[in-house]
Amino acid sequence: MTSSIRNRRSRRAALAVALGSVLALTATACGDDGSGGAGGKGNEGSGKGTVTFWDNNGGVRTDVWKQIIADFEDKYPDIKVKYVGVPAASVQSKYDTAIQGGGLPDVGGLGTAMLAEVAAQGALEPLDGRLSGSPLKGRLNAKFLQSVKAAGGDGRTYTVPTSANNGTLWYRTDLFRAAGLEPPTTWTKFYRAADRLTHKDKNAFGYTLRGGEGSIAQALDAMYGQSGITSFWKGDKTTVNDPRNVAALEKYAGLYKKDTPSADVNNDFTKMVAQWDSGTIGMLSHNLGSYADHEKALKGRFRGIPNPTLDDGTRVQVSNPVDGLALFKSGKNKAAAWKFIEFAASHAANSKWNEVAGQVPANTEAAGDAWVRASEPTKLAAEALNGSRTKIVQLPYYLPDWNTLSKADNEPNLQKVLLGKLSAKEFLDTLADQLNTAQADWKEHR
Repeated sequence: MTSSIRNRRSRRAALAVALGSVLALTATACGDDGSGGAGGKGNEGSGKGTVTFWDNNGGVRTDVWKQIIADFEDKYPDIKVKYVGVPAASVQSKYDTAIQGGGLPDVGGLGTAMLAEVAAQGALEPLDGRLSGSPLKGRLNAKFLQSVKAAGGDGRTYTVPTSANNGTLWYRTDLFRAAGLEPPTTWTKFYRAADRLTHKDKNAFGYTLRGGEGSIAQALDAMYGQSGITSFWKGDKTTVNDPRNVAALEKYAGLYKKDTPSADVNNDFTKMVAQWDSGTIGMLSHNLGSYADHEKALKGRFRGIPNPTLDDGTRVQVSNPVDGLALFKSGKNKAAAWKFIEFAASHAANSKWNEVAGQVPANTEAAGDAWVRASEPTKLAAEALNGSRTKIVQLPYYLPDWNTLSKADNEPNLQKVLLGKLSAKEFLDTLADQLNTAQADWKEHR
């Protein structure tokens, strides 16, 4: 067992003890921007009053949330929603702090990537009963609901899904046309284009990759997409270090500095997107969320397609987090909070939010709206997610350690792979050992 996993296991045990003392003091307390600490039972309340909502991507989607809140308050004048925008980079630590010390919101945005860690600490209200009697019943994407249930770790529904993202390969149509290249719809075409579009003397590169924060998910998508392996587990052992995945990562990491800028080793998504939008780089792997930035900078000189397929047309991709809205157990006005969740996930509001975000709506009526059909990247992403030739490798979001293992614990090691200081096999063997230990721990204590 690695020391990092032992430390996290000890931390969770200590946290459970600490919560008992903390909650005794905070069960009736109300923080400045939230309702209470994890474990408090809360109550339904009057269905009126103030509801505190934490947006888990504050700043980026603040304006559209404020529009939705205004629409909600027009419909329910006896309920006011206090909006708190939390930057995506700090939302996990903010939830962790509030779980330990109080101040949780009534409603919070929560993606499946960090759902298990929050749910495991008893902070969330299961929503299955509420959904069964809700107008939302039968109007939410079944695959998104399945992802939410799987991520929660115990088969219960802890968030109402609002949207799903999808890996998108953005490419410069003007550069491809000038070079006489076909769209990079397969991995073979992708690598050919990366080479052909690189002219270092002109500061032109075929691709920009993500080497900094958030790099693991992109690397996993590239690995499984090329290897064709369709399951994250083989028995109780992960497939991340299967020789086919090792070879795929070697090839993908080999793009660094050969067909990419050297600055890519430190790229988070904002640096990567800004670099692509302002330069002469042929391709960028991100997701649907960066569409508005590309349109503003490139004004139609680009296209967004799902990640490449194998040469036979089979698409293998890792699961993307499903975003959703959670009802916190400690809330003192759950009836009003649930009304807000229902409204936000309804046809009109869900469509409005996803049109701004450029993501795939969870509400099935919203998914049929005209803007989805008119937005090629979103339409293609929806088709890829539901396509008969698409194989989804479900990432183990249910592991409480997943978010840490797939970020802080291993992003520095992936940078070492890019820099040639660590082999792809060494990196993936280390990651596999950590995942196998986390899986065994989860099975033992579930």
